[in-house]
Amino acid sequence: MFLHRVGLRTLPLSRRLFSSNGSHDMSKAISELNQEMESVFGEPPPSSLSGSIDNQSMTQDLKLSTVEMDDKKSFAGLTHIGSKGEAQMVDVSLKDISKRVAIARGKVILGQKVFDLVSANQMGKGDVLSVAKLAGICGAKQTSNLIPLCHNINLTHVRVDLALNPQDFSVEIEGEAASDGKTGVEMEALTAVTVASLTVYDMCKAASKNIQITDIRLERKTGGKSGDWSRDK
Repeated sequence: MFLHRVGLRTLPLSRRLFSSNGSHDMSKAISELNQEMESVFGEPPPSSLSGSIDNQSMTQDLKLSTVEMDDKKSFAGLTHIGSKGEAQMVDVSLKDISKRVAIARGKVILGQKVFDLVSANQMGKGDVLSVAKLAGICGAKQTSNLIPLCHNINLTHVRVDLALNPQDFSVEIEGEAASDGKTGVEMEALTAVTVASLTVYDMCKAASKNIQITDIRLERKTGGKSGDWSRDK
């Protein structure tokens, strides 16, 4: 009879407890449940029981806060990513104008057969090195159209050099970009080398499908807030 009476008195409150939607409603429901149990049994429930749900809630909030902090830290060094992980274009309006130069390099491995044809200028599409040189210069000027978050900057100079290397039957490519501005020209130099490499491949692909584009990398840069950098150092 006693158990039956307890069950009848606590059942409506249990329903309210599990149908609560907010943390405030949950705390209120727990408090009411504690009062109900004290009126039935003559003493309040153990503190460990009454605080268990609150402790779990605090633990979950702490874990969420830690995850959010870790996410913010992971984006801290990436200027093209916002605090929530979204892509963004960097605002360079407050940066100082300085002379900026970047040099990049790459290689196209042709194989002996294609290498000999290029050396003798006997490729069906024409002079491979001259066409690739012009393509690289044009590519540097189109960098902001190819790379979504790059700034459209005024280049003061673009250089693309190609040289045949008989040691590994390759074309070695070096690209240089320069500007007097508020943002670096690394991407312009890299784009110049990349487009020149792709043009070499296009000019020679009829003779071989085994051509490899490799080792495209930034070699050095000067200017800007981060100062000078060189791969050799």
